[in-house]
Amino acid sequence: MNIIQIIPGSGGSFYCGNCLRDSKYVDALRNLGHQVVKIPMYLPLFADEHDISDIPIFYGAISTYLKQVYPVFKKAPKWVDNLLNSKPMMKMAASMAGSTRAKGLEDMTISMLLGEQGEQKEELDKMVTWIAEHCKPDVIHISNALLLGLAKELKAKTNVPVVCSLQDEDVWVDAMQIQFQQKIWDLMHKRSDDVDALVAVSNFFADAMKKRMNLKDEKVHTFYLGVDAEDYPYIPVKEKPRNVGYISRMCHKDGFDIVVDAFIDLKKKPGFDDVKLIATGGLTGDDKKFLKEQKNKIKKNNLENYFEIIEEFEGDARHNFFKKVSMVSVPVRIGEAFGMYLLESMASGVPVVQPALGAFPEIVEISGGGVNYMPNTPEKLSETWAGLLSDPEKLEQLSIAGLKGTKEKFNIHKHASEIIGLYESLNVQLRSE
Repeated sequence: MNIIQIIPGSGGSFYCGNCLRDSKYVDALRNLGHQVVKIPMYLPLFADEHDISDIPIFYGAISTYLKQVYPVFKKAPKWVDNLLNSKPMMKMAASMAGSTRAKGLEDMTISMLLGEQGEQKEELDKMVTWIAEHCKPDVIHISNALLLGLAKELKAKTNVPVVCSLQDEDVWVDAMQIQFQQKIWDLMHKRSDDVDALVAVSNFFADAMKKRMNLKDEKVHTFYLGVDAEDYPYIPVKEKPRNVGYISRMCHKDGFDIVVDAFIDLKKKPGFDDVKLIATGGLTGDDKKFLKEQKNKIKKNNLENYFEIIEEFEGDARHNFFKKVSMVSVPVRIGEAFGMYLLESMASGVPVVQPALGAFPEIVEISGGGVNYMPNTPEKLSETWAGLLSDPEKLEQLSIAGLKGTKEKFNIHKHASEIIGLYESLNVQLRSE
C-alpha cells in the first residue's frame, strides 16, 4: 500500500513519545513492504525519524501563528513564508517558550478544526494539492484528532480512506481556557464524521475519547503502541548500578519535580548511599525556570554528585541511558494515553514504576514489567523505589517479564500488520460504496 502519515513535528527539543510512536510505526510498515511518506506539520520531525528531506513542512509553526494573530501576514510575499519556514527559524521555534504550549492557542486550534472554513484554508489547499500530485496514496493517516479539520479536503481530493489516531488530545484541550474547551470537543466530534476510522493507543484512552468526543463504539479501534525489542540492548538488572531514571520532557506536567523530591526522600533512608538519579528527555523554553528550581533542590540537599542530566536523548544516547538505570519513573500528573517510554524501558530490561493513572495500569498489567503506586506523591514513589531496590530478585523478575511482555504483547511488527488489515478493509468498504 501507499500510505501517507501526517505528523506534527516536535523539532527535536524534547523527547516526544507521540512523534516516536509515529516514526516506529512507519518503519514497521515499510519493513512489511509498504511505501510510507511522512508529511511534517508545524515543526521538523523528531531527529530519530530519518526520512526524505525534500518534503515540505506544511503549516510552519511561526507563519501559521503570525497569520492567525496578525492577518497582515496573509498578504506577505512568498519569500517571507520561506524565511519563516527555514531550518534556522524552525529550530528557534522548537526551543522557544510556548512552542508546545496549548494555553493561548485556542483560536488557532478552533481554526485548524474548521479546516476549509478556517483561517488556514490556503495552507490546507497547498497541503492537499501537494499530496494529491506527488503521493497518489491508498490511505491517509492523521496523527491526532486536533488535526481532524484536514480530513474532509484530503478525502475529497484523493478519494481514499482517512484514518486518525487518538493520543493525548485531552492534555492539550484541558490546558486551554475553560470557555473554549467544550467548543473544541464539539468541533472534534463533528469533524470525526470526516474520517473512516479512529485509532486509540490504549483501551483506557479509547473509552476516555468515546466520552469526550461523543463517539460511537464501532468508529473507534484500539491498536497498542509497539517497539521492536531487537532494537534495544538488554542488560540484566543485576549487572547494572542501582540507579533510578527519568526519561521524558523535564517539566511539571510530566512530574519531574515529583521524581526529584522522591529521590531526595530516598537518599534520607538508610541503605541507598550508592543510588543516583539520572534524567534525560530535554525541555522547552517554558521549562528552564522549572528545571533550575529542581537543580537547586538537589544542590540544597548536597546531592549534586548523585544527580546527572543526559542532554542528548536520541539514538545511541537513549540506549546508553537505559544501561545506567535499574528502573524508570515518569509520574505524569494526570496519566497518559499510553507512554512510549514504558515500552522503550521494558525492551531494555528496565522495570517501570508508574502511578496508577491513565493507561499506566493497563500497560503494566499486560506487560508484567513494572509496578503501579498511588497516591502520586514523592513519598509514595520513594517508598516504592526503596522496596524494589531492596529486593533485587523482584527487580530481576520484573526486568525479565517486561522484556517478554514487550516482545509478545507490544510487538510493533504484529501491530503494524493489524493496522494494515484495517486500512485494507476500509479500502474495500470505500470501493463497495
